[in-house]
Amino acid sequence: MEAILFIGIPASGKSTFYKERFFTTHVRINLDLLNTRKREALILQACLAAKQPFAVDNTNVLKTERAPYIEQARAAGFRVVGYYFQSRLQDALDRNRQRTGKAYIPEKGLIARYSQMQVPNLDEGFEQLFYVLIDPESGEFLVKEWNNEI
Repeated sequence: MEAILFIGIPASGKSTFYKERFFTTHVRINLDLLNTRKREALILQACLAAKQPFAVDNTNVLKTERAPYIEQARAAGFRVVGYYFQSRLQDALDRNRQRTGKAYIPEKGLIARYSQMQVPNLDEGFEQLFYVLIDPESGEFLVKEWNNEI
């Protein structure tokens, strides 16, 4: 039983990473899709009760945003893994400009989330943390083991 939390500003690759790596194994919990915290809580509770692996595909930039997922997952016996999506602000703004419709985030909102970013820490209750970067040349995801020096 695994709970995955993505941590990163908008347009840092979280949803694409989910589709590439976890689509067939983990239920996606995403507030943009579910539209309300009530719906999100219902899906989360269903995953916990069914012992279903899940990935929380939200920005989760604040420790206070991550804490409820971590606490509930650990209480239900889940292993909690975090993926921190490192992204330069300008790169995220460039990717965001390529989005259309609901996927486009107003630049003010993206910049605000960037300024709020609190880098995750194992002390929050994660069993394991990874850095995720987008290779500038290939566009592929690079996943690196967590250390405090990157």
